[in-house]
Amino acid sequence: MTAPELPLIDGFGRLHNNLRISVTDRCNIRCFYCMPADNVQFMHRDKLLTFEEIVRFVRLMVPMGINKLRLTGGEPLVRKDLADLVAMLSEISGIKDIGITTNGILLADQAQDLYDAGLRRLNVSLDALDPVKFQEITRREGYEQVLEGIEVAKRVGFDPIKINAVSIRGITESEIVPFGKFARESGCEIRFIEYMPLDADAAWEREKVLFSSEIIQTLSKEVMPLVPVGNPDPRAPSTDYQFKDGHGRVGFIPSVSQPFCEQCNRFRLTADGKIRNCLFSLEETDIKQLLRGDALDDEIVTAVRESIQAKWAGHHINAADFVQPKRPMHSIGG
Repeated sequence: MTAPELPLIDGFGRLHNNLRISVTDRCNIRCFYCMPADNVQFMHRDKLLTFEEIVRFVRLMVPMGINKLRLTGGEPLVRKDLADLVAMLSEISGIKDIGITTNGILLADQAQDLYDAGLRRLNVSLDALDPVKFQEITRREGYEQVLEGIEVAKRVGFDPIKINAVSIRGITESEIVPFGKFARESGCEIRFIEYMPLDADAAWEREKVLFSSEIIQTLSKEVMPLVPVGNPDPRAPSTDYQFKDGHGRVGFIPSVSQPFCEQCNRFRLTADGKIRNCLFSLEETDIKQLLRGDALDDEIVTAVRESIQAKWAGHHINAADFVQPKRPMHSIGG
């Protein structure tokens, strides 16, 4: 093999094939666990990577084994002409899977274009089925638009549609059973995600984490027993279940209570062109400077390899030396 064709492996032997690409730090809601309520200082548009720069970077990553992409934000659907980027990425030989994580507010208007461009995997962030609770968490309106977006996406042909619900003690306990019933009735897969320390106000406390084990117990008792199901990708962060009668799937991402760092196969490209080898990284590698500075392909590849090689064994959320990243979630990319 030539150097660019060697697989992307970190210092702990973890093979990386999954790249998460943030296309913007802007968002049309203000979830408290992700960003401030007001006066957010967004990046100037000329600091964002262009579609062409993103495509060049992805093309360089494919020979190293990257074959799965996920577009994130902020809210990726606020990025103008996003379907054009999806189409460009879909044409890259070696890319097998492209997904997107969206809050769904703009989904009804864009679902068809995204599907036509080649997008097939869709995750909608929705933390509450109660509209009052939705507004408490998002600090904005838009509940009805999210539900409409999900219905339009189903009609367009997205299947499955996964609903990402962040679980926060003292706030979302009342949403557990409604989401379980929604999984059974809607055909959507619900994924409960433990609340992580990535908020702009640094108000996270471990005591506020609603653990996956508790949610499993609640659903099994109040809806129907859950049965584990195999995941075709053993490195996926979600542990999946279905209800005993086979109707309705539910997944859990226990980032805090049961970290899955040993199987991590992901790294991130921020909207302003920085590589983050872990969601909780305290250091970044500036790829945009290389892309805009006429760097050779080998220089970019080398920079990525060095970043991945320096990846931690795991995040330190449960350790005394944990330091929360300065970037909040909306700026990092989900």
